Formats: sequence, structure tokens, C-alpha cells
Amino acid sequence: MTEYYYSQNPTADHQEYHFDFELLQQTFHFTTDNGVFCKHTIDFGSRTLIEATVKTDFPSGSLLDVGCGYGPIGLALAHHFPNRQVTMTDVNERALKLAQKNAADNQIKNVSIFASDGFKQISGDFAGIYTNPPIRAGKAVVSQILTDAKDHLVPGGKLLAVLQKKQGAPSAKKLMTAVYGNCEVLSKDGGYYILQSVKND
Repeated sequence: MTEYYYSQNPTADHQEYHFDFELLQQTFHFTTDNGVFCKHTIDFGSRTLIEATVKTDFPSGSLLDVGCGYGPIGLALAHHFPNRQVTMTDVNERALKLAQKNAADNQIKNVSIFASDGFKQISGDFAGIYTNPPIRAGKAVVSQILTDAKDHLVPGGKLLAVLQKKQGAPSAKKLMTAVYGNCEVLSKDGGYYILQSVKND
């Protein structure tokens, strides 16, 4: 069986990797491992999503990172928004342990990191939800994340998602428009689209 980063308990042999990376003018130290997404660097999609998110005008409240992996997006945003609580979730237990370690190593305390399959273990409403969704988990999984986010946003809250054009960004835009009544392409860069929908009701 082929094992991907969205497995709950990856069985790949541990082989930790350490690197420093600058995000939003701050250098972070990351520990990663086999069995997690993008082990050796911060992928371009995540970097593009981070840059778009910090330019977004959210209402007051907490932020949610769905599919946080070992934590680069959530930790960069938690550092950038020290007065907001950032919740970070993933289905991959190995990735979550790394995210917790990376939060501690970078002295970021305004985060809550725990396991959730999509939104199943998530309660409460958020000012912003952002995701670099697990494309290899399949279109149904990605569509579920984009759709279910609406029930966890405050009025005026915003969902941001990064997808490559070749991996379904146009169809995701159609879905988000149907669910939220709106969807804006905030940026296009290197084939990656940053999509944003606002909960208006």
C-alpha cells in the first residue's frame, strides 16, 4: 500500500531532518521526518498562502490551520499575529508531534495543536480558516474541507485555500462560489491560486 502524508500513523522509518527557513522576516527552526508533507523545505504553495493571509483583513477572533503538517503555516501566522489564538490540526499524528516540537523550539505559545480528520474534532467558530489541502487524499476530501469550513466561521470570517491550477483550483473556485456565494482569486503565482471566500450570512 502506498502511504501518503495524510495517513493517520505513518509507518515509514523515522529519519529526522532539521533546517532553518525565513518566513515573514522571521527565521524559524523546523524539525521534520519521513511520512510528512514536504520534509526538506517549505513548499511554494504554503509560502504563497502565508503571504496572502497576513494581508487579509480578518474580523476579531481566532485562526484555524486545517492540515497543518509539521507547522510552518500555523506557526508563521501565530508569530505574526501574537494577539490571536491559532488552532492547528492534522490527521497525521507524526506531523502533529513535530508541529508541537516546532512550536516549542520557536517559543510560540499562542497555538493549540491537536488531531482532527477535517472538522470532525473541531468546535467553535473562527475569524479565519486557511488550508493547503491534501490534494493526494482526493477531490472528495479537499471539497469536504472547503465546504465544512463555512460552519466554523464567524459572520464575516474568511476561508483561504491554496491550490494549483492543474490540481483543481478552477473547480475549487466554482465549489466555493456555490457554497459561500462568493470566491475571489487573491493571487496567482507559479500556477498556484490563492482562493478566498467570505461567510456573509
